[in-house]
Amino acid sequence: MSEYDPGAPVPRDEPGHRITRFRLDISYDGTDFTGWARQPGLRTVQGRLEESLGKVLREPVQLTVAGRTDAGVHAEGQVAHFDTAADVDPDKLIHRMAKFLPRDVRIAGIRPVSTEFDARFSAIRRHYVYRLTTAPYGADPLAARSVVGCRPVDLEAMRAASRTLLGLHDFAAFCRRREGATTIRELQRYEWVRDGHRLDAYVSADAFCWSMVRSLVGAVLAVGEGRRTPEWVAGLLEERQRSSSVTVAPAHGLSLIGVDYPAESELAARNAQTREVRSIAPGGCCGD
Repeated sequence: MSEYDPGAPVPRDEPGHRITRFRLDISYDGTDFTGWARQPGLRTVQGRLEESLGKVLREPVQLTVAGRTDAGVHAEGQVAHFDTAADVDPDKLIHRMAKFLPRDVRIAGIRPVSTEFDARFSAIRRHYVYRLTTAPYGADPLAARSVVGCRPVDLEAMRAASRTLLGLHDFAAFCRRREGATTIRELQRYEWVRDGHRLDAYVSADAFCWSMVRSLVGAVLAVGEGRRTPEWVAGLLEERQRSSSVTVAPAHGLSLIGVDYPAESELAARNAQTREVRSIAPGGCCGD
């Protein structure tokens, strides 16, 4: 096998040159990363993973991800895929990657999948959690990188505000603008769970546009603090551009905790459906 060349082309299927697709289940502490997406000269999750995988497999690796997370955002259930011509033993590769990767990113699972599986376009639902604490002393030191401190809140008012946002809507008021990208999403879950001082928001949708989850949390948190009303939150759905009145919650409280996919027999249909939507609005973002 030849030495790894980071500038070489990613392998493609050729006669006698079999390509296999692998799914990766990934977790990372986003504190010291400039987000998921590879950026020249910056430390990113994608860049670090591709570099390490390329060295181990001795060929270029290009990852496709379920959701591109922003700088400081974490993941416990991120999913990506890549194609390789290398002879891969998933268990051995996991162990080798544990030695090559820094402590703040781990590959928890590797398995071969159908070439119809696409980490981004096959996804039918993404799940996030936003973690807060109302403790008067703030976040516990061991959780300070993933939990945001806040003032005491009216939880029932927050739950009422969250319910008004469920369903298929244009979430333009909650999304940073991307040229040509759609802001229509189906918000399927927005639930607040309290355990002592801890207050976690669980948010699920078919996809999310740029900064949408943190904007949803920021808007509802304003209700909990008595600065806004549930009716104000509902009224934001009538706006057709980013609202300057919505405060974006800090990045470090957010974590991608899961991505749902259909059965293998339904992958091709799901890919076609998602690509059709994306072709209407190129550049749509699937993460937060």
